[in-house]
Amino acid sequence: MVFGPCGGVRADLSCEMAAHRCPFTEKPTVPDWAEPVIENQPASALLEATRSGPVVITDLTLPAYDAGAVARITGVLAGSCDALLVGEHQNRPDFPPTLMAALIRQAGGVGWLTLTCRDRNRLVLEQELIGLRIAGADGVLCVTGDGRAEGVRPGVTQVFDLDGTRLAGLAATVGVPVAVAEAPDAPPRPLRPARLLQKQRAGAQLAFLNHAGSAAELAPFVRACREGGVTIPLIAGVAVYTDPRSAQVLRNFPGLRLDPEPVARVLGAADPVAAGIEAAVAEAGQLLAIEGVGGVNLSGLASDRGELYAAEVKAEIGRRIRSRL
Repeated sequence: MVFGPCGGVRADLSCEMAAHRCPFTEKPTVPDWAEPVIENQPASALLEATRSGPVVITDLTLPAYDAGAVARITGVLAGSCDALLVGEHQNRPDFPPTLMAALIRQAGGVGWLTLTCRDRNRLVLEQELIGLRIAGADGVLCVTGDGRAEGVRPGVTQVFDLDGTRLAGLAATVGVPVAVAEAPDAPPRPLRPARLLQKQRAGAQLAFLNHAGSAAELAPFVRACREGGVTIPLIAGVAVYTDPRSAQVLRNFPGLRLDPEPVARVLGAADPVAAGIEAAVAEAGQLLAIEGVGGVNLSGLASDRGELYAAEVKAEIGRRIRSRL
């Protein structure tokens, strides 16, 4: 890794993958992007939508290797948001991003595909990026990728030829619309705005922000980004949960923090689904009120009742948010 610290730095400044301290936390500044900045930006439906007002992006959570489910769930979500964000998880394999992009487009969705550096060397990353451009992906979220947990696919090599910033630069040269991620609540917090600026210089056109506890806690980060020269749209994460498992999945994610009070209210409600929907809509309103936030990402498992039911929950949240914009 060249452009650290990643989002997996723990509160004691140790690496999420080992007991040693993250070496980037010992540096007073982040590395500068020294390559040329790409000026020609490709077209994107989502990026065009950000120019006219706040946008809503929804995580596309799917059963593995099920093309029919991609079509069904995309159909449920397509009218409730501006784009669908497809993750790439270390413990949940699925179709390659190029195929997923084509399936989402066929189903009428606007797909942003996550591409990680964990399982592909630079050559294969180049192939995926070119394939995404041809397959009709609206854009790509470039991240380093979380390391594979112990016991998950033992014996499978982890590559990490590149990190998320250099992958963003590669995507920009290929001509794919580029998004990046940042973790406002992960230490060392003072370095995070400057790190996002370097990702912008590498070619990022959009930034997804991890949950930071509350709108009040996210606002200083957004202000620091704008004051530091970050001009790209910032998409704030909205936590979507309606039961203990969907809440716990978010709480277990490195570099991400939920406000415990809304979680307790939702899980203790007589109707946790209705309460979870209301909590997500309220959080979205608070985040969109922050000057400099250009949209929200409905993030998380949403429900333990299956992917289709979870999509219906997210679709209802998305419709309510959009009706208030």
